[in-house]
Amino acid sequence: MDRFLSNAVNRVDSKGRVSVPALFRTVLQRRGLGELYALQAIDMPAIDTGGTDLLERYEERLAQDDPFLRSSDDMSIFFHGDGAFLKPDGEGRISVTDFIREHTGITDEVAFVGRGHFFQMWKPETFRAYREEVRARLRAQREAQA
Repeated sequence: MDRFLSNAVNRVDSKGRVSVPALFRTVLQRRGLGELYALQAIDMPAIDTGGTDLLERYEERLAQDDPFLRSSDDMSIFFHGDGAFLKPDGEGRISVTDFIREHTGITDEVAFVGRGHFFQMWKPETFRAYREEVRARLRAQREAQA
């Protein structure tokens, strides 16, 4: 498996670290990722997290834009200025920094949510509510097509 699937909630320890779920660590190891790129999601209180391939996808998109356009500047601010690198320790834990806490509201637990080529970190209660909103939207779409 080379995709981030499923979700799990892990506790933040007394030193402010949280263990990345074992299934996610397996994906990171298979990809040879020792450092993670993290970005404050633009439309939800979550941290998008993946390898440098996530950053490279954004940079490839930026390279296609005219560098003199405001949208190019905006994108660079978004994924360079609002991004950070996270370094898991030898036991697969990452520090829950202010960068993460301020955007998500995470305190004592982190919900890790697989998103295919990357994963997100959420405050568990916020994720549960958002997941219900997503399901309601999908049900409404299905019913509208019936």
